[in-house]
Amino acid sequence: MSDGKGLVRTLAFWGIPLSIGVLGLKLLAWWVTGSVALLSDGLESTVNVVAAFIAYFVIRYAQKPADEDHQFGHHKAEYLSAVVEGVLIVLAALLIVKEAWAGLFEPRLPEAPVLGLAINAAAGVINAVWATILMRVGKQYRSPALEADAHHIMSDVVTSIGVLIGLVLAILTGYAILDPILAIVVAINILFQGWKVISNSIGGLMDRAVTPEEEEQIKEAISANANGSVGVHDLRTRRAGAAAFIDFHLVVPTEMSVGKAHEICDRLEDAIRAVIPGASLAIHVEPEGEKAHGVMVKVRKGEKI
Repeated sequence: MSDGKGLVRTLAFWGIPLSIGVLGLKLLAWWVTGSVALLSDGLESTVNVVAAFIAYFVIRYAQKPADEDHQFGHHKAEYLSAVVEGVLIVLAALLIVKEAWAGLFEPRLPEAPVLGLAINAAAGVINAVWATILMRVGKQYRSPALEADAHHIMSDVVTSIGVLIGLVLAILTGYAILDPILAIVVAINILFQGWKVISNSIGGLMDRAVTPEEEEQIKEAISANANGSVGVHDLRTRRAGAAAFIDFHLVVPTEMSVGKAHEICDRLEDAIRAVIPGASLAIHVEPEGEKAHGVMVKVRKGEKI
């Protein structure tokens, strides 16, 4: 399977003009209506523009090959991008509250509501399609920056839906106060989304282990392909963006030659990389009799490899 670097980079680039276009549509919807809720939706989209620029340049940097100063690669740079985006999301929410607070004391119904809502709805559809694409590719190729962008854009879609519903209710009922109230509700939702983006990214910066599903795949690969060894212990994993780092101790009979032990290591590396593409492995070979510790993996005996 391709590592998808080119696709991730391409999507990050096209996110810039697309986010600018969506922002333009939302600001146009606000201009023709004067709705504070639509303004809040547009303010959130300004974050999308800034985040798109940051994501593109950070992804380019994160994909640089390892060098003398960064011997394990530059993968974690994507987490920094996601943290910055989370902070920007929170900032957007505070700006929305500021605008909505003033609207609470002088509420008014939007002008040209049908045109404004239609423009905003078109922007929401574009965002929904784009967020779905980013989420799928981000998950497939382990790009925290793309995933963070997708989560934020999808929260923007939810915001747009809520704004549309609220404004329709305000127009039908004549209660103009619903406009700024809705904007504040939107801000609360955005704050929650920003917190999720920040917390997930910090987990990556703190060397979070692979997912439980991935760990089970790793254990199964080891169990089925460590035939000839005595056992495996001290299995440890961590994720850094698209990269996965895995290390463990392989216990072999004392009389086993270095060449035979190396064959087992090669077999294990191939099997693990088949389920965790591009994984970086470190296998410590030690003689039988050493005390086992850490996470142990039971090796199948007598199986034909």
